Amino acid sequence: MSKREDVLESGGPQRTALSCFGLVVHPTRDVDEPVGGLRRWAEAHGTRLVQVRVPYDQQLIADQGNPEECDLLIAVGGDGTALAAIRAGVRAGRPVLAVACGSLGVLTSVGDHGLLDALERFSRGDWVPRRLPGLEIRREDGSQLFALNDIVIRRGGAGQLRLNVQVDGGLFARLAGDGCVVSTAVGSSAYALAAGGPLVEPDLDAFLITPLNIHGGFCPPLVVGATSLIGFEATSSYGGAQLELDGQEGDTLVGPLTIGLGADMATLVGFSDQKSFLAVLRERGIIIDSPRILAEDARNAQR
Repeated sequence: MSKREDVLESGGPQRTALSCFGLVVHPTRDVDEPVGGLRRWAEAHGTRLVQVRVPYDQQLIADQGNPEECDLLIAVGGDGTALAAIRAGVRAGRPVLAVACGSLGVLTSVGDHGLLDALERFSRGDWVPRRLPGLEIRREDGSQLFALNDIVIRRGGAGQLRLNVQVDGGLFARLAGDGCVVSTAVGSSAYALAAGGPLVEPDLDAFLITPLNIHGGFCPPLVVGATSLIGFEATSSYGGAQLELDGQEGDTLVGPLTIGLGADMATLVGFSDQKSFLAVLRERGIIIDSPRILAEDARNAQR
């Protein structure tokens, strides 16, 4: 049990000393206010600040440091920044506090104005670990990759990508088109949703397959159980096939691969009073009420 979980389970209000924070920040958004507040909090509590190196563009605001030396990783930006920090947190076994700076996010727990209060609550153990599953990817050569939101298998250039897709060893579909997205339940609100996939409640033990712009035939999105294995093989394509992991371009796909769901791969810092998954999607305008209902609301407001 980690010292953080020990404080959480004890239920006590005692403060735990935090020796180091690791930062991941958005490349372009104005982060001066939240980072300035964080610096002051850290100085007052004797906590060192370092910036964690990730394969993601960042504004340089602190000396480089390793995530393993940090008690907490803090992402200041949006969901993309949060994903970069979470990937670093997985490798180092560290929790991540994701702070929305300029926009709401599904993975973010607080807005930038709530950062200092969140740090106080974290230091007292007044937080809830949000355990996130991830996608475990095994290649034919034995190498392994992982993703927290989604993995995209897409055409690498001109010409359609042809994919043979299996679920638990049985044929699901043979596709010709742009490719396919495999996403976790949390990731269902990202690329998969934009491609026409369903929303999946984040606590559901499942993941999903969403085809991308197929040329003819019929292949609906498919939700599969947590213990299933999804197999892909690119049979032919003029431009080849590329992998994208959590929005970051990966290697060229060579040979078949297998994708499964791994439980409790990452830990996000959550709070019992933060907004729900659906509430955030509504605020972001991803879920929008029928225009007829909105028009009725507007008429009633004028009475």
